[in-house]
Amino acid sequence: MRFIIGFLSGVLGMLAGWAGLAFFVVSLAGPDRDGGIAMGAVFQIGPIGGIIGFFVGVWLFIKLGVVRRATLPLDAERPDVNSPPPVRTHISRPFAIAVLLTVGMLAWIGWYELIRSPYLTHGFMTLDLQIRFPPGTALPSDANDVHIDVTEGGERHAIVTLNDRWRGHDGEHPGILAKASLSYKTSSRVVSLELPGISEQTWKLDLASDPDPTPDYSSWRSPSGSSATGIEMSYRLSADH
Repeated sequence: MRFIIGFLSGVLGMLAGWAGLAFFVVSLAGPDRDGGIAMGAVFQIGPIGGIIGFFVGVWLFIKLGVVRRATLPLDAERPDVNSPPPVRTHISRPFAIAVLLTVGMLAWIGWYELIRSPYLTHGFMTLDLQIRFPPGTALPSDANDVHIDVTEGGERHAIVTLNDRWRGHDGEHPGILAKASLSYKTSSRVVSLELPGISEQTWKLDLASDPDPTPDYSSWRSPSGSSATGIEMSYRLSADH
């Protein structure tokens, strides 16, 4: 157990020294446009701090993590005054708990980011949107009057842009073309539309939490939980790579 706690203490010191020295170098260097300084600080200078930090972590374990206590001999009635009392050592419980909690927290963060990553397996994915209106609907002439929002997980707002030719037609139906960039795993994705003179319309996308690209546009869908407005939406999902 002592070896395990000591080794983990060294590993924590290594991580702290590596990250601390790299951050110090980047802070001294100032702004870095191409990222070369940051890469050099992390992969070339950072390991020096990691080596130093490992030995510091082991040293802290020896100094703080190991408790030494003198004990009386078993035959306490006849102590040998010429010999020092035996010393017993054990691991400091608070130190061990702090090390294990820190390692557990870092392991959970690594597990979540690397294995249970919140980002989509396909990376950034493009959501193409087609919104069509009843025949005769007058669409705004200014793109600034069109407000389309795509939320992921109820909190994150995807970046939405109108196409260069954002106004189109599907037969007699005028329409708006837009696209959004999705990046997060979530089972809740909602598209909302606001136009002057038209109340907010929302659609819930029936995509998987970590979806694959769709081969074609979906069927036309009416807004969620609203009266019959005649406004419909269709979408397609594609991977950026």
